[in-house]
Amino acid sequence: MEDEIKLRIIARLRGDFSSKFGVPRQSGLVEEVESRIVFEPEFRDANMLRGIEQFSHLWLIWLFSENAGAGWSPTVRPPKLGGNARLGVFATRSPFRPNPVGLSSVRLLGVERDADLGLVLRVSGADLMDGTPILDVKPYIPYADAHPDAAAGFTAQTAGRALRVIFPDALLSRVPEDKRAALAGALAQDPRPGYQDDPERVYGFPFAGLEVRFRVADGALIVVDVRGV
Repeated sequence: MEDEIKLRIIARLRGDFSSKFGVPRQSGLVEEVESRIVFEPEFRDANMLRGIEQFSHLWLIWLFSENAGAGWSPTVRPPKLGGNARLGVFATRSPFRPNPVGLSSVRLLGVERDADLGLVLRVSGADLMDGTPILDVKPYIPYADAHPDAAAGFTAQTAGRALRVIFPDALLSRVPEDKRAALAGALAQDPRPGYQDDPERVYGFPFAGLEVRFRVADGALIVVDVRGV
């Protein structure tokens, strides 16, 4: 058996997050985030997607392209634990892994035909940045893939936790109307590293061609500026 194998990029995700900072930390947390899966030219055969519209959700297997070649460690410090506790890399979803591969479950909103790109998958709830290489797409099968009684491990302590978002109308008006719910949802998830809690510090990330700047104090995220990039 070979120690290494070659994988082919079959598609790329196209979305509104052009940097890692700000992207929802898990898939499905912000259903309002819509993206497109655009297949590479050699995989634009419509036959490859025959029957996919019968499924409501899909699994995306993808590459942590921003971290490829960055190395890895047997233990990592999960942001959910404030960056203070170390756990085994295989007990976390850290992007710094022996094989930098990610797995996300997304909702399939539709299959669209583009004159130049062929069939494109429109999905919601992705936790990937724009341009992320997709290695495979598989249907989500509820009777086999859903485990309502599964133990959540260390993530249970922060599951469902969200910030109150204060978004002044004058700044919200700078965001396209069809992007507002997705942006508000991403902000409510608290994009900051878990170990940072300075109420005076201003953070920012690019979203849909805008630079969104905010700070967090007393359990609320306050948007302080929105500008074009």
